[in-house]
Amino acid sequence: MFTPKIIFFDIDDTLYRKESDTVRPSVARAFAALKARGILTAIATGRPPAAIPQKIKDLAQEAGIDMLVTVNGRYVEFRGEPLHAEPMNEAAIAAVCARFDQKGLPYAFVNNRTIAVSEPVPVVEAALSKILPDHPTDKYYYRSAPVYQMLVFYNAARDAEIKPIAAEAGLKTVRWHEEAVDMLPAGSSKAGGIAAALAKLGLTMQDAMAFGDGLNDIEMLQSVGFGVAMGNGTPEAQAAARYICPSVDEDGVYRGLQALGVIAD
Repeated sequence: MFTPKIIFFDIDDTLYRKESDTVRPSVARAFAALKARGILTAIATGRPPAAIPQKIKDLAQEAGIDMLVTVNGRYVEFRGEPLHAEPMNEAAIAAVCARFDQKGLPYAFVNNRTIAVSEPVPVVEAALSKILPDHPTDKYYYRSAPVYQMLVFYNAARDAEIKPIAAEAGLKTVRWHEEAVDMLPAGSSKAGGIAAALAKLGLTMQDAMAFGDGLNDIEMLQSVGFGVAMGNGTPEAQAAARYICPSVDEDGVYRGLQALGVIAD
């Protein structure tokens, strides 16, 4: 039996159903049981803090969640204070933006405060409608504020065209929407942010458990001491995990923690 010192939870389709804006009541029960056992709890999400759903913010406050690993590991807070931050290089941002402008691709800049878009065209507004519908338009936002990650808006048919552009600038893409990808420095991941944050707390990846469902959870599930994929997760996420729990709609987090003996039945 594995007893973690800290557990990381993805948000979308792990703790929270984005399409229905719902959090199962069992999630709060799970967090209360973990707190009673003295196990630290953490969110690990691709979202910036500004785009965390209100229901998850309420849960974090009520449950006393200890850590927020956001923007795919590039900005971390511990008990409300910044713990780890990795801004992107301004010159690299300028270079890829020039290429995207040539190709007519809209893009956005992500930091802990907001998501600033290059232009509010329909494909951008549709993709961000359930993430952060109220956001500024500022094509040169990176010149005045730290940027931890970019978003670029195009469908999978253009992946082979755009990935080399990202690679030339030392960046990688991870798709999170049928019309949008995260773009961030190669080697970056939730796992990297978690490892950096844990080191500052005197913990290691082997002390951690994680729950996730998506492509941006793969490194996290592989790197922690025990990775758990949701029953509704992608095949790739499930293949990266040591255990597959029920789906988010079937109280997967709560039932998974019970089945693994982390909390009592």
